[in-house]
Amino acid sequence: MLGISTLCLHHEPLPVALDRIAELTGVIEVMDEGRHFLKSAEPLLSHSCTFSIHAPCRGTNLASLLEPIRRASVEVMAECFAVAAEVDAHVVVHPGYFAWPDERREAADQLVRSLGELLAAARNYGVAFSVENMGDWEYFFLKTPAELSLIGDCGFTLDVGHAHQNHCLAGFLERPAQHYHLHDNDSTADAHLAVGKGTIDFLPVMAAVQRSGVPPIIEVADFDDAVTSLRVLGKMS
Repeated sequence: MLGISTLCLHHEPLPVALDRIAELTGVIEVMDEGRHFLKSAEPLLSHSCTFSIHAPCRGTNLASLLEPIRRASVEVMAECFAVAAEVDAHVVVHPGYFAWPDERREAADQLVRSLGELLAAARNYGVAFSVENMGDWEYFFLKTPAELSLIGDCGFTLDVGHAHQNHCLAGFLERPAQHYHLHDNDSTADAHLAVGKGTIDFLPVMAAVQRSGVPPIIEVADFDDAVTSLRVLGKMS
């Protein structure tokens, strides 16, 4: 089954977004930011859907050299794990970034440290999480397959649009993933377009998804694009 992220309705209150998406699919990923920030699992408990949660990322940085910020970022993720545990949801996290090029090695060490702490927290709450590859954003980690070693024993979320923007989708498709984000672009911007509106060949993507047995998440910026993507990808499934 294909899932849909609440990103496409992020301008709406979360209960409204959940109701509208639930009319299309029983698999929903909550973009745990802004109007959809989850203070508790209560908004999700009234739905019988399968949930995943995209942990807060705009104000967090697991690779920060500023130790109070790194610790707080881990704490925010752990709070997300606590909510996820109530609805048996998979959690997606971002790998963070370094502020200056010459701080990359130290920031990578901080990321590894943070992920070790998150592995312990995930075991404590009985949830699974995976780390998402990033788009062509300066100073962010995990933009290419060569950096997958940074996440160690953590799961991996393949964001197809991000990989295409960095011209390395084929390389990422060769690696096993625990979670998938599907959206399109023309490789010049992280546009989160409907499938078919960009230049990604989704046939090999869907072949990898089907081999994994994991329900992928359509992560587009517009609700109509989510509906379009659901229809297009449904023909490939």
